[in-house]
Amino acid sequence: MFEIRTNYINRELSWLLFNYRVLEEAEKTANPILERFRFLAITSSNLDEFMEVRVAGVKQQVKSKYKEVGNCGYTPSELYSTLNREIKEFNEKQYACLHNYLIPELKKHGIRLLGIDELSHKQLKFLHEYFDSVVFPLLTPIAVNDDRKFPRLAGKKLNIAVRLKNKDSKETCYAVVPVPSNLKRFVELPRGKTEAGRTRDFIMLEEIIIAHIEALFDGYSVKACDPFRITRNSDVEIDDEAPDLLVEVQKSIKKRIEGEPVRLEILKKCDSDIKHFLIDKLDIKKNEIYKSAGPLDLTVFSKFANLDGCDALRYAKLVPEYPAADFVGEDDIFAAIKERDRMIHCPYESFMSIVDFLEQAADDPDVLAIKQTLYRVSGNSPVIAALIKAAQNGKQVTVLVELKARFDEANNVEWAKKLEKAGCHVIYGLPGLKTHCKILTVIRREDDQLRSYMHLGTGNYNESTAKLYTDIGLFTCREEYGRDSVTLFNMLTSYAGSPVYKEFKVAPRDLRKFFEHMVKTETENALKGKPAGISAKINSLVDPKIIELLYKASQSGVKINLLVRGICCLIPGKKNLSENITVHSIVGQLLEHSRIFKFENGGDPKIYMGSADWMQRNLDKRVELVFPIADKRLFERADNILDVMFSDTENTRIMQSDGSYISIKETDESKKTNCQREFIKLASLSKREAEIAREEREKSKRSDKNL
Repeated sequence: MFEIRTNYINRELSWLLFNYRVLEEAEKTANPILERFRFLAITSSNLDEFMEVRVAGVKQQVKSKYKEVGNCGYTPSELYSTLNREIKEFNEKQYACLHNYLIPELKKHGIRLLGIDELSHKQLKFLHEYFDSVVFPLLTPIAVNDDRKFPRLAGKKLNIAVRLKNKDSKETCYAVVPVPSNLKRFVELPRGKTEAGRTRDFIMLEEIIIAHIEALFDGYSVKACDPFRITRNSDVEIDDEAPDLLVEVQKSIKKRIEGEPVRLEILKKCDSDIKHFLIDKLDIKKNEIYKSAGPLDLTVFSKFANLDGCDALRYAKLVPEYPAADFVGEDDIFAAIKERDRMIHCPYESFMSIVDFLEQAADDPDVLAIKQTLYRVSGNSPVIAALIKAAQNGKQVTVLVELKARFDEANNVEWAKKLEKAGCHVIYGLPGLKTHCKILTVIRREDDQLRSYMHLGTGNYNESTAKLYTDIGLFTCREEYGRDSVTLFNMLTSYAGSPVYKEFKVAPRDLRKFFEHMVKTETENALKGKPAGISAKINSLVDPKIIELLYKASQSGVKINLLVRGICCLIPGKKNLSENITVHSIVGQLLEHSRIFKFENGGDPKIYMGSADWMQRNLDKRVELVFPIADKRLFERADNILDVMFSDTENTRIMQSDGSYISIKETDESKKTNCQREFIKLASLSKREAEIAREEREKSKRSDKNL
């Protein structure tokens, strides 16, 4: 455990604690074995991005000789050293989990991951034929010598370094063989046989290549070969004031391959000469070398977890309720929303309610315009298809596509082009800001007036992630929300410099002021003896000003319950500082993504939802939207969501005053709660109740008609 030097935990170190919580899910025997592999893969994917962006940023500070001590008490140099040490320790635990627990457990289920020396004669024969017919044609060995520079290798790709000796000149030389990324990393072999019965056997692609490496180098003898993987600084700078932002983003994406290496991954048994060859050619420091037992790149186990014919080794498939309870029997979505506000809770309820909303708008002759923000969308997006259809049907369609969404830039560029080609008016966001708010507005003509119908959400318009991420969406046509929606889009598309909102809280103009005001109000109410309390569900808590205000609120007697999935720089439960603050973190089958904020407000409680976390980037550097839940029924539902989540005992870790997290040890079976499973039950029950209510209404109508 790293040292906590001040009243703030360093952001990067806090993130590592979060990734440990994910790794615990890989270690948890109660989880199905293939899901444990998936959690392990997630830790690796998380770590890749962390190295590419956050660690790379700290390294850049060190190179720039920036020596200022942060509010966490670390200089950049101290932090960089600590991160490298802590990440290497984490890396050891990842591979210990894989080799000590996961692979042996998998073997019990008749599935084996084998090395070349463990194969039967039949399997070896298959392997030779597979190499000759499938692998060999795709291999491109690259010589590296005085005349040929080390190739510019893409980050996070697997390669094999080869040390060779010329059979004639006896000269030592080197080569690099990129492992084809368009082939399966796990190659299934003919079934094996053990005392326990027949087995499904797999071998890694790089092992196949290494076993046949001599075939690539005629006239040379192979002395050693080892896989390696590099991670580059991928936090590219985008000049969003460039004349053509689309072109600028495309240029920036290409720059990622030129990023400075921040990590070299090799095997512990790596040949010493190859290691020094890579250090020299990559100009990498010894403390940036990460050695493991292998295989390199644990993200590959994410695909392995989808192994066919193994449903019993995964979580039971979650089937979102469709239609959602709030839309049961509602064929006319506009009429339903006009009657009252509606809510969906994904993935327990289907994202298709949003798609239905868009598709109905696309076909409705009374719909005049559609306006939407898009941050991350799927590869085959029904949302995009509906927007294109709307434009083709003569609707005025305006879409803000955030081109600067990190690692989704290329995908968003392509969608922007397709939308423009279809006749949509596409804008790319505001200079200096990322547009992260989630809003969809449909403007409809009704009785010689215009009415705005909206979906306001906590998550992206992405039906793929909506199956894995928990998010909440509000459908409404409240007049004041409609005016605020128009104001927001005018700000995004035009020169509206000082917009005024009635109900919306929008960053960067007034969201920070709003949250600071609400926390201060709770503090004042506590001092006056009025009801006071704060409950918040967020992904990250980093902002120093918010943290300081929460500390002051705690010292004034405000009870503060926080659900922070990931990074939390606040220290709870510390004497004379934060004794009234608790921090829970839930890591489970689904990724907790929704943001909910509740303030007791002196006995008149308020609940808000939206896209923003309590981070500087969300409050000061992004366009974010937070909105109130005004409908009494939906207010109660949102309040219940918070209650259920704070009652979780199976997926919750509670943060301690030393920065560590501990699981809840609930021995009473009747009190054990898994909030995500509870929400599955609630979604099904609510839908059934809605269906019964609908049946009763129809029965009543038939009775009245008969009378």
